[in-house]
Amino acid sequence: MENKRTEAGSKSARSRDRGRATRRRLIEATARLCEERSGAEVSVAEIANAAGAFPNQVTYYFGSKDSLLVHAAFLGLLHDARRIERIGRQAPDPAAFRRNIARAVLAMPSLPSVAQALAAGVSKPELALVVDRHLQLLFRQSERFMGRLLDSRGWRTRRPLSVETRTFWSTALGAVLLVRAGANGTAADLDLAGALTVHDAPEHG
Repeated sequence: MENKRTEAGSKSARSRDRGRATRRRLIEATARLCEERSGAEVSVAEIANAAGAFPNQVTYYFGSKDSLLVHAAFLGLLHDARRIERIGRQAPDPAAFRRNIARAVLAMPSLPSVAQALAAGVSKPELALVVDRHLQLLFRQSERFMGRLLDSRGWRTRRPLSVETRTFWSTALGAVLLVRAGANGTAADLDLAGALTVHDAPEHG
């Protein structure tokens, strides 16, 4: 009896591992396709084919194609954010940091897909929690990066790090949503660097 329970447990663990692997492949394939198409429509059949999966596994693991697109969009954004961190670490001073980070963020290939994900979170309440969970992960990742960078450089911000990172990303993502909604203008019209308050010495009143 004990052997049967052990065997059943092993099969269950293998099944969970296969499920996690399939889920990951679907997310990564979707993120790759969305980046290649710059936010253009991608079909479930194309996603499944790219991931080596079956189309019905999209709904099995994510509930809907829209939910999968949200997961994939934020996976791309988190990958882009890590590349942005490398750019930030290369900055010689706070002014260069603000300028380089702002320029790089506005050029991130994941932004069109993220704009669609944010819009989906607004129009489809069942996706709002998924969007929020990914946003919180982005904020925490950015806050940890900023904290380590400031400690190593002796730099400061004029507001708490949690407010700094949320303000910056809210500004960047809001700008993308405006453009996607049809607002006139270009990245040159936005002072995204001004959303960062990083400086190299504490202010004295």
